[in-house]
Amino acid sequence: MIQADLLIHSAAQLLTLASDGPKRGAAMGELGIIEHGAVAVKDGLIALVGPTPEVRGQVTAAEEMDAAGKVVMPGFVDPHTHLVFAGDRAGEFEQRVKGAAYLEIMAAGGGIMSTVRATRAASVEQLVEESRARLDRMLAHGTTTAEAKTGYGLDVETELKMLEAIRRLDAEHPVDLVPTFLGAHAVPTEYQGRADEYVDLVVEEMLPMIKSQISNPKSQIFCDVFCDEGAFTLEQSRRVLEAARALGFGLKIHTDEFRPLGGARLAVELGAVSADHLVCTPDDEIELLARSDTIAVALPGTPFGLGRHEYTPARRIIDSGGALALATDLNPGTCWCESMQFIIALACRFMKMTPAEAIVAATINAAHAIGLGHQVGSLEVGKKADVLVLDIPDYRHLPYRFGVNLVDRVIKSGELACT
Repeated sequence: MIQADLLIHSAAQLLTLASDGPKRGAAMGELGIIEHGAVAVKDGLIALVGPTPEVRGQVTAAEEMDAAGKVVMPGFVDPHTHLVFAGDRAGEFEQRVKGAAYLEIMAAGGGIMSTVRATRAASVEQLVEESRARLDRMLAHGTTTAEAKTGYGLDVETELKMLEAIRRLDAEHPVDLVPTFLGAHAVPTEYQGRADEYVDLVVEEMLPMIKSQISNPKSQIFCDVFCDEGAFTLEQSRRVLEAARALGFGLKIHTDEFRPLGGARLAVELGAVSADHLVCTPDDEIELLARSDTIAVALPGTPFGLGRHEYTPARRIIDSGGALALATDLNPGTCWCESMQFIIALACRFMKMTPAEAIVAATINAAHAIGLGHQVGSLEVGKKADVLVLDIPDYRHLPYRFGVNLVDRVIKSGELACT
């Protein structure tokens, strides 16, 4: 008999998302549903999963939670966020509504550089305070693990300051954070017209400095680069990623958001854990992704936030046998959205994903997109007990309903973290 700390029982549907690795192709439609399901938790880990009568026959629990009429599933994993920043860009949103294009605003000194100026001026304490409020909202909407990028410093001092803010938030907040260095997010104003010199700074000073000062006991630290029109060329992106790989960073890439430069192909070649955005990725590179271990990460909140009509071609990726994940791309310029629930709703409507595929993309596949698929993203024995109880009778209500929070309770590492 298992002496459990917590037994969540009688769920209308318990979604296990059990998988040996990221789900691909047709397997993305498989949720591992257990009707009238239960999950037992001991020492912060999942001890047993199954139909309620079977689990009750093997478990006694110090505490029980009745999930009758509700859906129980893994906590959401958000594998692409710009969580830490100062200020806002509401004025730019108004400009876009009036017809200004994102790249036009960026070329005029707005966009990313606007947030860079605010973030450089902020203290670590201010960054932590502002970002904590966003992290609280993420948790309330069901996110239990998230990636968090730098990239609003674009100098050594501020990039390290952002990483310190991420470290403090990870230490004090229930949501687990995975850090990503994104020094190559944009060419800062002081390097305009000298992009190669800025890449020299990233490769020769920033990467070694960050590697020497930052460690993350929970996971690998990643390096990302924005390979796209108005950001970094394919050759510059290769320099950054190859230097990062040589130092032991895991690799990610922003690419194909505005124009295809070959970034998806580069991600596959270098063994990146993920390639993100992929709005205009050519068919031959989609096939390469599908045959690789690199996970495609779609960010439907970003084209929605920009009022654009082009989204990541999810159907082509899935039907080619690829592994697809979803993320919020939480950021102050194009997608200030803390809710993975809303991202799932967008994915079903504008990317033609089924409800099951979208849930897979927001849990187990998202976990693999940050190297944590062995720890979180599914309800399997031995994994962290990161569990959502949703106030819905059927998983299809998750994308069907939007604009409200469907989370009833969030359990993080076996402890009630939010109601």
